[in-house]
Order: sequence, then C-alpha cells, then structure tokens
Amino acid sequence: MVRIDDTDRKILIALQQDAGQSLDDIAKSVGSSKTPVWNRIRKLREAGVIGPQTVVLDAEALGFEACFFVLIRTSEHEADWQQAFLRALQERPEVQEAHRLAGDIDYILKVRVRNARAYDAFYQALISEVRVHNVTALLSMEEIKSTTALPL
Repeated sequence: MVRIDDTDRKILIALQQDAGQSLDDIAKSVGSSKTPVWNRIRKLREAGVIGPQTVVLDAEALGFEACFFVLIRTSEHEADWQQAFLRALQERPEVQEAHRLAGDIDYILKVRVRNARAYDAFYQALISEVRVHNVTALLSMEEIKSTTALPL
C-alpha cells in the first residue's frame, strides 16, 4: 500500500477524468507546477498506483452493440482446468472482464460483441475448449453507468 497525500489524490482524480490532458492543465488544477506534478506521477507509476494509459473507445460507435454478462458454473476445480479456462479467456478479446466469485456462480464475464450471432460463436468456441456445468448469458439492455474511476 502506497501512502498518498491530498496533492497525489488531486492528481489521480485529474488523470482519471482525462489522462490525455496536458501536464500544465493537471498542475494548474491541483495548484502546483509541472515539475513537482511530473515527479509525483512518476512516483505513482513506479509504485504501481498508475497502470498503463489507454483510450476508452465507444463500443457501439464501432459496431459492438451487444454486451452480455455470462454467469458460469463449473464442477471442475482442478488446477489444469483452471489454467485451460484462464487461457481460453485471455485469448478471447470479446471478454472485457472476468471475475471469480464466491457463492453459487463460479465466474462472471463481461463480453462485448457485435450481435447475438457473434455471442453464439464466442460461446461455442469457449465450451469447445473447456467443460462447464452451466452457462447463463444475460443481455444488457442499457448501460446506465460505466466508469473506471475510483472514488478517491
């Protein structure tokens, strides 16, 4: 755990809002100058607080109109099965998120595809590689909120 102060927190909030803004703009918004802000950003990167910078794309504008949440139950819990399952997920760019859960459902996936037919192709490929006990796919009708920002 890295210790961050109020200035670090302000910098992180500014970066979460728009990591592409200039160093001048970030420094101005946190009430500092460029060099100390740059040094703090570098320190936060080195500490692993700031990961790779990416761009958020509009999935629908690019034709990926269907978002499915896929609930997976498995009766397999051996290390070999888990490795094959994780490998299958890593190889599929449609899987935006994958979580192992506590409770009745073992895994939940967030899968973004062009349409239901594309989801079916994803599903068929996945179950041909790894055995699962039960799969339930839930189509998101509307995205109400989506953020990667942490509540700093």
